[in-house]
Amino acid sequence: MSRRLILASASPRRLELLTQIGVEVEVLACDVPEQRAPDESPLAYSCRVARAKALTGWQLAGADRHCWVLGADTEVVLDDCVFGKPADADAAIRMLQQLSGRDHQVLTSVALLGADFDEVATCSTAVRFAPMSEAQIRHYVASGEPFGKAGAYAIQGRAAAFIARIEGSYSGVMGLPLFETAALLQRAGCNDFR
Repeated sequence: MSRRLILASASPRRLELLTQIGVEVEVLACDVPEQRAPDESPLAYSCRVARAKALTGWQLAGADRHCWVLGADTEVVLDDCVFGKPADADAAIRMLQQLSGRDHQVLTSVALLGADFDEVATCSTAVRFAPMSEAQIRHYVASGEPFGKAGAYAIQGRAAAFIARIEGSYSGVMGLPLFETAALLQRAGCNDFR
């Protein structure tokens, strides 16, 4: 019997990225608390949330031994401050004001969980934002694109006009580092998923 691969995320971007590399998955939206613990590093936080999503998906799928679950988490980090998804337009504006003209880090962790495999890999990418005027920030926020996005921006969308440079994984900034994901699947012995 072949194993099922489940993506524990409702993110259309993560599904699109997996499809891009020929990996077929079932989608299972999983909500987990995303609250950074006191003194928890951004890296530990991202890893914990990715694994919690995979574990929740595994449990919702009935902890089937013929099932593998991928969970992922993306965090934008500036000066040890983690920027999650903005709650509203004001929060998005504040995030973008802080990112404007500066370098920040995007951490994306991906967890693969199965009956005989439990591992998390993380990708770190440096992103430089060009300086943005107040009018540019407000216009971008009014587009609606920042909502549901870590750090209030989508590199694959309109925000690409403000990204001066990246060093690392473009797909990681989008929400799923494909190199690390493929390596996890290979280490788990997963050559083909349907």
